[in-house]
Amino acid sequence: MSISRRGFLAGLPLMLAGCASTYSEQNNYAALPNEEYPLRQVPIDRIKPELRRTEVAYETSHPAGTVIVDTPARRAYYLLGEGRAIRYGVGVGREGLAFSGGAYVGRKAEWPTWTPTANMMQREPRYRELAGGMPGGPMNPLGARAMYLYRDGNDTHFRIHGTNQPQSIGHAMSSGCIRMMNHDVIDLYERVKVGARVVVIQA
Repeated sequence: MSISRRGFLAGLPLMLAGCASTYSEQNNYAALPNEEYPLRQVPIDRIKPELRRTEVAYETSHPAGTVIVDTPARRAYYLLGEGRAIRYGVGVGREGLAFSGGAYVGRKAEWPTWTPTANMMQREPRYRELAGGMPGGPMNPLGARAMYLYRDGNDTHFRIHGTNQPQSIGHAMSSGCIRMMNHDVIDLYERVKVGARVVVIQA
């Protein structure tokens, strides 16, 4: 089967768009050697296409700068305005442990310390030895960044954070917090301001 020069040229923009899209996705998950704890490149074929960070159309009445977490869909959106958003794949809380409703980012931290809550230590006694906190690092369950969700000036003890278990993205298996791949949480962290509104949608 032959392809005419005109047919080839007509299809070229689509081919180039596909290449550009693939390159952009690969670049989103490139190695980050300048991190306090350097991150390796994440092979793009290990991330389901629907969980990869990408810009999408998203119509909403919420203002630009808002973060919307769609728990049933396992997606988070950073609103850019004008009907556009950055979409991320996330992991969410197990049944009975999920956060819902409105909050705001009370503070942010890079490679944060993790301290299990009193409820977590009660549910799982093994966490009691970490009551003084676990320093940030590759083995810390909060990953590379954390954004702490507050209501009425009070810490809700729910966070949007990275994870050292990327296989959990797209699933409901956390202790209630919203997990993201480390590369994605770094991207969101750079975009989100302290005080930004966060809306968590449940089923």
